[in-house]
Amino acid sequence: MESYASALCLQEDILHTLPTASVKIVTPQGLLYPGDTVTLQCDISDYTDWTYHWFRDNQELPIQNRNTISLPHQAGQYRCFGTRSGRPQNSYGSSDLHIIITALPKATLTGKPNPVFPGETVTLTCSVGSDSSWSYQWYKDRNDNVVSQSGRHTITGDTLTISSVAESDQDLYWCQGEIQSRSISSIISDPVRVTLNALPTASVKIVTPQGLLYSGETVTLQCDISDYTGWTYSWFRDNQELPIQTRKNSISLPDQAGQYKCFGTRRGRPQKSYLSSALPIIITALPKATLTVKPNPVFPGETVTLTCSTRSDSSWSYQWYKDRNDNVVSQSVRQTVTGDTLIISRAGVSDQGQYWCEGNRVSRPTSSLTSDPVTLTVKDSRPTATLSLDQANVFTGDSVTLTCTVESYGWKFYWYRHRPDSTPVTTTSRYSYTLSRVSVSDGGQYWCRAGRGDPVYYTLYSDPVQINVPERPVAVLTLQPNWTQIFIRETVTMRCDIQGGGDTEWQYEWYKNGYSVYQYSITKSEYRISPVYVSKSGSYTCKGVKGNKFSKTSDAVQLTVSDQPKAVLSISPQWLNPGDSVTLRCEVDKTSTGWRFSWYRTVPNLKEQSYSFQRLPEAGNGTTEDSYTLIPAGPTPTGGYVCRAGRGDPVYDTLYSEPLFLWSGDLQPSVSLTVNPNSTQHFRRTSLSLSCELKGNSTGWRLKRYTETAWSSECPSTWRSITESTCTIKSLNTLSSGVFWCESGSGEYSNAVNITVNDGDVILESSVHPVTEGDSLTLSCKYRKVSSNFKADFYKDGVLIKNETTGEMTIPTVSKSDEGFYKCKSGQGESPESWVTVRVSPVVAPGSSTSVLVGVVVGLVVAGVLLVILLVLLWRYQNSKGSYFNRIFWPPQPQSTNQDPQQDQGSTQGQAPDTGYTHLQHGDANIYDTINPSDNNDNDAAGASAAGPSHVTYAQIQLNKLDKKKKVKRDYPKENPVYSEVKTGKATAAAGPVDVTYAEVDLQKKVKTKKKRETATPPEAEPVYSVVKPYTAPAAGPVDVTYAEVDLQKKVKAKKKRGQSLAST
Repeated sequence: MESYASALCLQEDILHTLPTASVKIVTPQGLLYPGDTVTLQCDISDYTDWTYHWFRDNQELPIQNRNTISLPHQAGQYRCFGTRSGRPQNSYGSSDLHIIITALPKATLTGKPNPVFPGETVTLTCSVGSDSSWSYQWYKDRNDNVVSQSGRHTITGDTLTISSVAESDQDLYWCQGEIQSRSISSIISDPVRVTLNALPTASVKIVTPQGLLYSGETVTLQCDISDYTGWTYSWFRDNQELPIQTRKNSISLPDQAGQYKCFGTRRGRPQKSYLSSALPIIITALPKATLTVKPNPVFPGETVTLTCSTRSDSSWSYQWYKDRNDNVVSQSVRQTVTGDTLIISRAGVSDQGQYWCEGNRVSRPTSSLTSDPVTLTVKDSRPTATLSLDQANVFTGDSVTLTCTVESYGWKFYWYRHRPDSTPVTTTSRYSYTLSRVSVSDGGQYWCRAGRGDPVYYTLYSDPVQINVPERPVAVLTLQPNWTQIFIRETVTMRCDIQGGGDTEWQYEWYKNGYSVYQYSITKSEYRISPVYVSKSGSYTCKGVKGNKFSKTSDAVQLTVSDQPKAVLSISPQWLNPGDSVTLRCEVDKTSTGWRFSWYRTVPNLKEQSYSFQRLPEAGNGTTEDSYTLIPAGPTPTGGYVCRAGRGDPVYDTLYSEPLFLWSGDLQPSVSLTVNPNSTQHFRRTSLSLSCELKGNSTGWRLKRYTETAWSSECPSTWRSITESTCTIKSLNTLSSGVFWCESGSGEYSNAVNITVNDGDVILESSVHPVTEGDSLTLSCKYRKVSSNFKADFYKDGVLIKNETTGEMTIPTVSKSDEGFYKCKSGQGESPESWVTVRVSPVVAPGSSTSVLVGVVVGLVVAGVLLVILLVLLWRYQNSKGSYFNRIFWPPQPQSTNQDPQQDQGSTQGQAPDTGYTHLQHGDANIYDTINPSDNNDNDAAGASAAGPSHVTYAQIQLNKLDKKKKVKRDYPKENPVYSEVKTGKATAAAGPVDVTYAEVDLQKKVKTKKKRETATPPEAEPVYSVVKPYTAPAAGPVDVTYAEVDLQKKVKAKKKRGQSLAST
């Protein structure tokens, strides 16, 4: 039984089948799109505790123990089966489930109606397939500008409705579907443009009547709407709708003014039009006629014209009335009606009265309102013109206006001159006639009369008026003082004189550079500027004013105001020799005049490092002469001078000139300048001491220096040392060159010294002080690198005078003729030139009572002495025969205006280089000693033998008496000379040379002359002389020929004459 039961049970187990798995999509339902996540579920019925296995495309997925799985969008064949620990242990596998991924759909957009008219509703519809799970998003203009729900925008499902479409709704639109639960969006639709078409516009116009509308008339209006038909028209007046709707487009209305509009409606699209613009309907009152009468009043015989106007078109005709509106004026002989005018010819008193007019025409309106009445007045007599002038007396160049006055208006004016019945000078439409810029020929009588109308109706002539046109007076401006150059703070007066205009009633206007000096006219004829400044410079004019008349404007006077001038002083010569006169010249701006010049001597001010000025008493208080001559009476002093000039009243002074100095080498009694080493020339980098030696009571001193570029005070600190009254320059340079002198606080000046610092290797040592006549003078040529003697050539005034092997040249007894420029040359170089000044020893004047005989005796004694000297000279000459002869040429210092300190000491120009003499000056008595070599064949020695040497020696000695006057006149070294002239020459002999010696002695009497600052011409002497003639020497040998000529001159008396200089004693 049990086995049966068991078998039965086994049979039952065999009969049970395995459970079958099934797979399904839980979510999402419907189509699957890229980006979706799909959830699958595996179901196995009847049993529990299953473990689930998943397969895709027969590949097991690594997912167990869940009956649902979520997968990203992966297409494929999905199935599952289950296993369990109990029976049954597994299930059948499920059928395959196909997962298909569908591409995203593209939205489709449609819009209706499109195009659309303003005010209509447009519906946009968006569709994404047949799936109803989509919602929709709307875009306008661009795909990120979302259209939201609003008053006129309604979104319902797949539609966007836009109500009352306006211009702003016209644009591009897009749409896009969305499944928000799955974050799925469709492809955006293609754009659709909503186009807005304009509604047709109504217009209204007047059909009839054309032109102005008058009261009582009916107007027909027409409303036009183009492009569409089937309209029903609505009408508005002043924005109020009229109860008129008609399918006709025109209406007729009574005369009702207002603003009329219309618009249309219809059943089809578009259903309405725009409202038309307003048409104004204006009701015009009937025109009123306007009457004008010209001229009015009218004069007897004149023609008058009445004109009627309705101020509209020209289709009117006119009716005329006089005195009452039923009295029509008809055409007659004197009354002519033409169009809108009524012309009355030869008016008389009967034509006077009231007139009306009225317009009439065939078309509407047929008549006008009657004009207002106009009264025509007819005068009793012809009018007379009245002529007047704005001014009867005018000057040439002025303007004068004539005025012609006549009663009434509308006249033309006729102007006559000289005769009223002549041809008019001119005709004007105005009642005035202006003569511009009249001339003398415009003077005379003038008349006028007036005329008007056609034919012209003339007034009577006016009475004549007289116009006088004299020449315009001329203003003459003068500058007082009449100087071309004016300086600041001077006083200037300008005077304006009116020539040809009388002397009274004039006022004056002043102008500077074309602008008024005063704001109004003044009565004074003078314009005074005191003091004047640079700002007053300019071009000045003036003119006279008398009422409304003006003189001619004066010629311009140029006033140039300059800064205060400074006088410029020049001194000539600047270096002085005894007896020289000095000219001070003061100059102010060359364009200025009228100056008086004053001269001053400088007084040193040691504390202020400056000078005070002391007027030269002998120069007076000022002079018109711009030069002043100084004639020193004694030793020539060094000193400074300034000048200045003044002019005008009160006196206007220039600035003082810069100080200029007059230099002299003469030693002064109070203070003197000495130099160590005592030489005018020095080498560079050597030392030099300058000492001021004070010989009186002085308040101090200072050393001054003048150079070509500037002059400085005291001993400069760069010279290293100051020891009491000595200033030492430890290292000279070329800038140290200059003129040096001392100044004391008490106003005294020392002698001046000219120092030259040479940059070369050779200098000439000579004394800085003048050499006294009769003293010896030694000149040394120095070479920088050799202290011993060396050969040198010495020159005076550019002429070689001596060769010395020792480097020194000595003049044992100096005379005035030795004065001049000296230099030396050697193989090592050439020195600068130095001036050597020779001072003449004083001479005692003989008594004035000395007789001519005594003078002759003295002269003969002197001649004897000189003859001895001549014999000595002859002996020296014979000893030196055949050697080189040095000719000496030292001229006296000429006056020069050159400001060079060296050049002011002397000049050699103008002297013959082959003439030699020494010039020794004793006051005005000058002794010349001249030695001349001669090779001439004297005619008196023609018989001398030519076979051997022959010496001819002669002397001419002239002795002049000295003047008694005590004052020494040093300007005339050639006046009253006492001199000897020794001449040597060869006389020709047959056998040989012949020596001839002769002497000429001249004795002249003293000549008296008056003092005068200018050069006096000495009188010619009357010579008394004896001559010893040479004789013919024998032919066998040398012959000595001696002769003498003695010249005795009588005293010449000169009359006294003011201003003549005194001959020096």
